[in-house]
Amino acid sequence: MAAARGEPGREPRGGARFFCTAGRGLEPFLIREVRARLAATQVEYISGKVFFTTYSDLNVMKKLKSAERLFLLIKKQFPITVSSLSKGKILIEMHKLINDDPGSWLNAISLWKNLLELDANNEELSQRGANPLKRKEGEHETIVKKLKTEEVQKMEENHRECQQETQTEEGALDQSDSVTATRKEKLQEREPQNDAEEAVGTHSQQDLTFRVSCRCSGTIGKVFTAQEVGKIIGIALMKQFGWKADLRKPNLEIFIHLNDVYSVVGIPVFRVPLASRNYIQTAGLRSTIAWAMASLAEIKAGAFVLDPMCGLGTILLEAAKEWPDAYYLGADVNDLQLLGACDNLEAAGLRDKIELLKVSIIDLPLPSECVDTIISDIPFGKKFRLGKDIKSILQAMERVLHVGGTIVLLLSEDHHRRLKDCGESSIPLSPKGSHTVDPGMKNCLNPELKTGTSEIVSSSGEASNQECFKKMSPFGSLLPVECYKVSLGKTDAFICKYKKGQSSAPDC
Repeated sequence: MAAARGEPGREPRGGARFFCTAGRGLEPFLIREVRARLAATQVEYISGKVFFTTYSDLNVMKKLKSAERLFLLIKKQFPITVSSLSKGKILIEMHKLINDDPGSWLNAISLWKNLLELDANNEELSQRGANPLKRKEGEHETIVKKLKTEEVQKMEENHRECQQETQTEEGALDQSDSVTATRKEKLQEREPQNDAEEAVGTHSQQDLTFRVSCRCSGTIGKVFTAQEVGKIIGIALMKQFGWKADLRKPNLEIFIHLNDVYSVVGIPVFRVPLASRNYIQTAGLRSTIAWAMASLAEIKAGAFVLDPMCGLGTILLEAAKEWPDAYYLGADVNDLQLLGACDNLEAAGLRDKIELLKVSIIDLPLPSECVDTIISDIPFGKKFRLGKDIKSILQAMERVLHVGGTIVLLLSEDHHRRLKDCGESSIPLSPKGSHTVDPGMKNCLNPELKTGTSEIVSSSGEASNQECFKKMSPFGSLLPVECYKVSLGKTDAFICKYKKGQSSAPDC
């Protein structure tokens, strides 16, 4: 976490500063993903949130699969100390979120508008280039140059209009350089040219409408409700910048989260959460959990991937969208679940990628050792009391999986405990470890921590999680590799990864 009281929305001489929210326990997946997809730097994490800096455009950021929502960071700071302050002094501290550093707000708003403009221009260019008519090869370069010229002209018009409306708006892009500047130059930290008062006065002339969304927990949540905090912040913003509140259709949404560990303020980049997949017709397992499971499965081109208890097919959908060059088979005994899965495949355009089969996992009509990867959410809850059936389920999976193959399972706490009790031997984790964080990773709450295990990264904070996993004996030839405790909302579960080895161990 930044040592300063308020942290600006952009790092000096760096890209844009963002944060994503994530389900508890999914922080390690999101950390890996922002680094792989976005080439993110300055990655930090706190419970349920991952902060990072990137030059990537919005089109790339839309592809994040383990995140719930994406925000442009305005500021991140230490929490408001409630116990030692009166209610009036707490109000003053809340006002300081806006008044102490108005420049960070104006920088974030300017960058937010710029990102949206770039995204709109890129989308328009993409639509123009998507003409299905076949063109002669000799015309291709001419057409591309024409599209680029039109794009440049459009960007010039947009920036000219923006400058006319805002006149001397703080942080606006220079009109002569706006076309030729690269994305990195557009996202570079720009030093304020005017003092805060002049910048605020300029922005107050805009017709910007906004609303505030709040989350309050811990001691501050006992003193103020989220609605009260939203009202306090909203009034402060109106007084400081002259913006107008609009709860129905605002131009801008401000997100603020206050608790005993941190205070975070940001701007939602997309109205629709990243976790709300437009290609899923009927929701089943949370899409972020399904993708996280598939990401552990080491799916390679040409692999045979099986979900023997597929339900609505969410795991297979997430896997096939991300790794389309594999063969996918889903099985289930429930007609309604399979019908829902068919609807999802149709909506996602994956009918030719995923086959569905009505059959019990115990009676899989597959030869032994023919499957490369198994990914499955083992049903649990009041409707599914599998009990000791978990033993026969794993035996069926073990039979069809070839040696060296991977199994990734979502297990209830009860299933996890039963597997742990299968034997007394202790199996060490693989060199990869469990929940390990790359060297150089910083914990926002304790910058001294450079690396960590599941107790640090996982929001569960359960030290017993890794101990339980270490004591889990192999089931047959299935050897444990990694384990993550994740939240499913009202309950917790475990994402467990196994490898099939040569040797077998005694049954439970």
